[in-house]
Amino acid sequence: MERKDLFNEVTKWFSANMQIAETELHYDTPFHLLIAVILSAQCTDKRVNMHTPEIFMRFPQPQDLAEASFEEVFQLIKSISFPNNKAKHLIGMASKLISDFGGEVPSEPEQLETLPGVGRKTANVIASVIYDKPVIAVDTHVFRVSRRLGLSDGTTVEAVEKDLTAGFAPELRPKAHHWLILHGRYVCTARKPKCGQCGLQDICREYLSENVTI
Repeated sequence: MERKDLFNEVTKWFSANMQIAETELHYDTPFHLLIAVILSAQCTDKRVNMHTPEIFMRFPQPQDLAEASFEEVFQLIKSISFPNNKAKHLIGMASKLISDFGGEVPSEPEQLETLPGVGRKTANVIASVIYDKPVIAVDTHVFRVSRRLGLSDGTTVEAVEKDLTAGFAPELRPKAHHWLILHGRYVCTARKPKCGQCGLQDICREYLSENVTI
């Protein structure tokens, strides 16, 4: 199957079978989503969601977080992965929001990437979820599912992002990120993919290559 046709089939299947596709991180403001996404790096959304209610209550605005001590933030996130670095990043992020962006979360990925703790993936998540920008964030789930299906042959995050950006229509890109991440999280898992439960197996490159009858 040509890759263009594969994208069309994948889009058709997800549109019919995953009409609701959105972040599983809990948040109430763009600033709080930014906190949650920074905390979610190499950590599950479930664990992050356990801690963010208190974090959001303590730090409703960037100013509140910028004025917090390292120890105060660390105590709130110490059971989340890499708490030392993340505490520093959160305080630095809030300070830079105030100094460079008037306390508002910027909408452009390039601006978001100037914030401490914000890499390309995090920037694209914020830009797409909050501002509906036509960008795709590639995490481990998106990377794995894209390559298994055959949507990309890229061996780097940047290469996979480039292929997905070319393959999905601009208006679909924010949703496509969630299609792939949720499929990877619950069906196309890393160690034991649930191929028997997958409605995409008839067009999945990896499944077909391993189940060809000669």
